[in-house]
Amino acid sequence: MNYLVVVIAYVLGTLPSAQVVAGRSGVDPTSAGSGNPGATNVYRTAGRRAGLVVFAFDVGKGVAAVALGMAVAGRPLALACWVAATLGHVLPVTRRLRGGKGVATGGGGSIVLFPVLAVGVIALFAFVARVTGKASMGSIAIALALPVAVAAAGNTTREVLVAAAISALVLVRHVANIRRLLTGEEGSWRR
Repeated sequence: MNYLVVVIAYVLGTLPSAQVVAGRSGVDPTSAGSGNPGATNVYRTAGRRAGLVVFAFDVGKGVAAVALGMAVAGRPLALACWVAATLGHVLPVTRRLRGGKGVATGGGGSIVLFPVLAVGVIALFAFVARVTGKASMGSIAIALALPVAVAAAGNTTREVLVAAAISALVLVRHVANIRRLLTGEEGSWRR
């Protein structure tokens, strides 16, 4: 049963929210803007409302997957579902492993597992993105902060390692953004 729940979590992660929402505006986020099927690119290419809907949907994928794992078998399965949903979003088999960057879906899972820490992480993202004008900076900041916060809050080693793994995946998906940040070529999230 637990394996089936993890597979369901992965499938939830693969749901193509960016393509569905942006497609309603006639935009294909995989070929427009940065080509990333995520909320920031949809925000830039299909408008603010579409970007916010994609963000909410992607967060919801993480929340639903982790809540399902928690309901079926508690925290260990919820952690596995957190990883599965994030991997589903980043590496969807339905789209030749070309997915988003995992920030919103991973963040959604953290809301269920670490609600107090998640509020702080969301605030950090909003602050950094607002000050710098770059969503990628906010994403990188929270990817660095989340495992540290999970460890500092006294969570289990397993939880710290899973948070670190998801954060590492998010950072790897931001390598191109990091290069552009270093060369001063990274664009703003604002339209």
